[in-house]
Amino acid sequence: MESNRKQKDLVFDRYAIIKTGGKQYQAIEGKTIGIEKLDVPAGSEVIFDEVLLRKENAEKIEIGQPFVSTAVKAVVVKHMKGPKITVFKFKRRKSYKVKHGHRQWITVVRVVSI
Repeated sequence: MESNRKQKDLVFDRYAIIKTGGKQYQAIEGKTIGIEKLDVPAGSEVIFDEVLLRKENAEKIEIGQPFVSTAVKAVVVKHMKGPKITVFKFKRRKSYKVKHGHRQWITVVRVVSI
């Protein structure tokens, strides 16, 4: 019961929605997010220019048309592989079965400023 109350009390006052690698991510200052692989060495700074939405507080929300003028800065923490996805193909009554696994490369970044 108490854990449900804590989840309801979570309010993100400042965040931004960024677009990279064809996907959209929520960027919160100080948090780490796993995004599509970037060809940037670990420890270097990355600037995301494609910011779709930026929220400062409950009253101040910037919505881009298509993008907001301010950028989001982040630091690359590490490169790693994501969870394994199993792909299984078969054709019934033909004795055809193929099982493949795939792990996508991801880049973990820590958001410095929005």
